[in-house]
Amino acid sequence: MINQKLLLGMTPNNDGDGIRLSMPQLTSDRRKELSKVVAKQAEEGKVAIRNIRRDAIKSYEKLEKEKKLSKDNVKELSADLQKVIDEYMKKIESIFKQKEKKLLHLKSSTCVEFG
Repeated sequence: MINQKLLLGMTPNNDGDGIRLSMPQLTSDRRKELSKVVAKQAEEGKVAIRNIRRDAIKSYEKLEKEKKLSKDNVKELSADLQKVIDEYMKKIESIFKQKEKKLLHLKSSTCVEFG
């Protein structure tokens, strides 16, 4: 958590009513740096989804070996799973593109308040 705070260069301030989060000025280099952070997080999300798919398929195959699922059931379940995986991969990519676009169009100095 601390490493992310240092990486993003934000400093939180508590004024008693809420937390004020000041972001450093966004130069083009800073925007590129933040874009890389967002891209890395998107890729981590995709990897997590692929791991879920791999584990699910292994479970299907195990159930098939135990004669609890037929080969056709495994194929059908795998196809349905792939549709869901594709949907979530598209969502991750869409969110990534939105965040990247926002980064490119943010004002040079931004302050966010929570509370």
